[in-house]
Amino acid sequence: MNNKTISYKGPLALLTALFFMWGLITSLNDILVPHLKSLFELSYVQASLVQFCFFFAYFVMSYPAGKVVSKFGYKSGIIIGLLVAAIGCVLFYPSASLRSYPLFLLSLFILASGLTLLQVAANPYVNSLGTAETAASRLNLTQAFNSLGTTLGPILGGMFILSTAVLSADQISQLPAGEVQHYLASESASVQTPYLVLTALLVLISLVIKFSKLPVLTNEIEQDDGKEHSLWKRKHLVLGVIGIFAYVGAEVSIGSYLISLLERPEVAALSAVDASQKLSLYWGGAMVGRFLGSMLMTRIKANRLLAFNATIVVLLLAAAIITKGTFSMWAILSVGLFNSIMFPTIFSLALNRLGGLTGRASGVLCMGIVGGAIMPIIQATVADHASLLVSFVVPLVCYIYIAWYGCKGYRPTV
Repeated sequence: MNNKTISYKGPLALLTALFFMWGLITSLNDILVPHLKSLFELSYVQASLVQFCFFFAYFVMSYPAGKVVSKFGYKSGIIIGLLVAAIGCVLFYPSASLRSYPLFLLSLFILASGLTLLQVAANPYVNSLGTAETAASRLNLTQAFNSLGTTLGPILGGMFILSTAVLSADQISQLPAGEVQHYLASESASVQTPYLVLTALLVLISLVIKFSKLPVLTNEIEQDDGKEHSLWKRKHLVLGVIGIFAYVGAEVSIGSYLISLLERPEVAALSAVDASQKLSLYWGGAMVGRFLGSMLMTRIKANRLLAFNATIVVLLLAAAIITKGTFSMWAILSVGLFNSIMFPTIFSLALNRLGGLTGRASGVLCMGIVGGAIMPIIQATVADHASLLVSFVVPLVCYIYIAWYGCKGYRPTV
């Protein structure tokens, strides 16, 4: 196939629905963290297990997902991923009914396993549907719809999941017996309904893709040539894995604790619902930034824009930590705008010049998403021992690395 002459507008339009869906699902974790923290009276570290189980699945499942994609192709990988994610979503129903935190965590792990397969299949697929010169711009454009999902997620989650005030165990024990059952039923329904709707949507999209005609690329299904170890000799790929680890870890850490931060009296003193609406600005900035970034990358080299954005984020976070009040709130919310192009740009730069190894390299890259499991726990530990605002130094360090990767680490050496 000649990528320069064939139009892939139809397949790209369909794939944007996938990016939208997993963005919406992922951002709902930022609503679940404060909700489950109150519901089960958890510490910051205990509540961070929500993100840990979700993103640890990427570490465990990315390499097997890469094998699945390299053997069966992008389309089959996407369909399997959608169905596994649907299973994870439907398990939220018994998790909420039983009020079981461990079952919630298991449901999240299964859901994330499905999304892992989607990431491993869809990202390199979009990257390959066109010329290498426009790969970063193309991936940023489709990721912009991922950000649309993450923008709407907190709004919808705030409306349905955070709309019911969570009572402590002592408060529940003081309620009349009839009111206790009513409260538990409404609390369960606030989580069950959104995830049942997501289950139906995931199954529907899988059926649409099943019967759609997505193009099969020449290097899509790879042969086991015994040269898999050569992936680890690609320095820019290995450094890209660290870059994905740093970026996802920083992004998830900020999103996880932003609502709690905005509730703090020394910052904004907002209610949980109002703070969730502000969280949508954080993700909305990422959406706007990806649309802008997609256009800017037609004129500015992707690595330079990556380094510039990461440097600005470092300055914003440093200013937020040093100051307090509404300035800190707006500084951290502004991070979303500059976060925008980072994941797709790091991903695209790390896959540069990998040819037939692209599918398996995508699986290796997605292992770096485990940063979303590790960094929130590190930040939670700092928050429990120092303060929540000071703990934002953890993502700050991550962005310093990303700035370096955009300057030097991205260069292919093989």
